[in-house]
Amino acid sequence: MSFKFMEHLISPDEFKKEFPLPEDIKRIKEIRDREIADIFEGKSDKFILIIGPCSADNEEAVCDYIHRLARVYEEVKDRVFIIPRIYTNKPRTTGEGYKGMLHQPDPEQKPNLIEGLRAIRHMHLRALQDTKLTAADEMLYPDNTEYFSDVLSYIAVGARSVENQQHRLVASGLDVPVGMKNPTGGDLSVMVNSITAAQSGHTFIYGNDEVHSSGNPYAHAILRGATNKNGINIPNYHFEDMIRTYNMIAAKDIKNPSVIIDTNHSNSGKKYIEQIRIAKEVIHNKKISPELHSFVKGLMIESYIEPGSQKVGEHVYGKSITDPCLGWKDTEDLIKYIAETV
Repeated sequence: MSFKFMEHLISPDEFKKEFPLPEDIKRIKEIRDREIADIFEGKSDKFILIIGPCSADNEEAVCDYIHRLARVYEEVKDRVFIIPRIYTNKPRTTGEGYKGMLHQPDPEQKPNLIEGLRAIRHMHLRALQDTKLTAADEMLYPDNTEYFSDVLSYIAVGARSVENQQHRLVASGLDVPVGMKNPTGGDLSVMVNSITAAQSGHTFIYGNDEVHSSGNPYAHAILRGATNKNGINIPNYHFEDMIRTYNMIAAKDIKNPSVIIDTNHSNSGKKYIEQIRIAKEVIHNKKISPELHSFVKGLMIESYIEPGSQKVGEHVYGKSITDPCLGWKDTEDLIKYIAETV
């Protein structure tokens, strides 16, 4: 084999003992998880906002941002359910570039995955204890999910991972909602098949064990746009796209049929300011359509303290070092608009 084995990782159980979740926070997570499940089951009509930085690269700035979210959440929580994005794993199309806090707890230093795990856990615990908001992350590496399963209330499977068998199988054993994005090429049947697989029970190898999953009834769709063979972005947040997705899912035996609309990525062409217009269009279409009213459960928005993005090493506090994000002023205005309109 051509691998150089660097260091043996601590097990998820040992890791959680090293950074335990306080009992009061466990109860808060249970309450929030139940609220989210009620939304997907149609028992609550609150609108979900999965919102935050493209990548959580700096604990101070991320926690500052989540504090701001918590303050505005107090004003809108009767209509909107906010789930902060604390995305710590970043897929890279070519394999080059910053791969997230897991790989590099300091984006300007060499990779250190053990310290990355610790940095992520510390950030989650701090954000939870300070704001009482449980977060979302992307399941880029299925085997790592157990390290943070007790702090996450939402998990996304990305466009490059949604066809992967292990991602689908692990999603089937999780007890929080898992959003399946459409693949980068845009084939919605791939996404629907992934939802079906995640909602089914399976026997498979996970870590060092043979396990059996019972199926995840909260696996659902995320529309994030696509890119055609010529590299042109093809949005899929319009009325016709959402109705098409609704009909495809309705034709299957899928529990709690739901979709989240990703307002960035190929839907916006990574033009971050377009997220405002896209969010407003989605909410309008949700209001005028009986099918979409119950089907569209929320939005995924990339937002940080400062608008836009910067290169690693530029050190603008609260500005994305990956994809461009909405700034805080636009974010706060948009959240309040959504709460008043949805």
